[in-house]
Amino acid sequence: MGNLTYITGNYGKYVSVKEKFENSGITIDYFKCDLEEPDINDIEFISKEKARQAFEILGTPVFVADSGFYIQDYPGNPGYPGAFVKRSGISSNIIELLETMNQTQNRNCYFLDCLTFFDGKDYFQFFGVSKGTLSHEIRGEKNKKAKSNLWFVFIPVNCSKTLAEMSDEERNNRPDNRTSATDKFIEWYIINYKNSKRLVKDMNTN
Repeated sequence: MGNLTYITGNYGKYVSVKEKFENSGITIDYFKCDLEEPDINDIEFISKEKARQAFEILGTPVFVADSGFYIQDYPGNPGYPGAFVKRSGISSNIIELLETMNQTQNRNCYFLDCLTFFDGKDYFQFFGVSKGTLSHEIRGEKNKKAKSNLWFVFIPVNCSKTLAEMSDEERNNRPDNRTSATDKFIEWYIINYKNSKRLVKDMNTN
């Protein structure tokens, strides 16, 4: 199969999915770039816009992956920060997050992932959800596969450890009934690769 390019400014995101693609016989390239995010709390719209920007930069089929983080009873702003994880500063200051949530009993939260593939003509989007709760303290060790500092405070459903406390095997086999945008995309790409390749070929010959 031809190479796909994953554009992100977060190397940890690339490392965390690279193995999945390789295990499926798909080679992906990494291009480091911080793309501009529209000022709208809509993960689907943001991901699509970033895929458009990424294609403009490279001119080849690309995919981007974005994550929203939703805290059910965030004080004064239920569902916050949503798609504004990075710009809100929550992921970079989890100590402040825990202080803000200190008196909140309902600590339910979830990640919503959106992966967008763009071949120059069509957008294809895939979604994944991981539900859990916020711990009351920072727990775990640094991991190069960590997509976010929120790994230190996110405990998946049916688990007692934060993502940062888990081994690779524990994370991959955790019993939280999560869905994976990456897995859905890989399955789709394998089935539709020839058609996608034809679309790109047609686009280049127009």
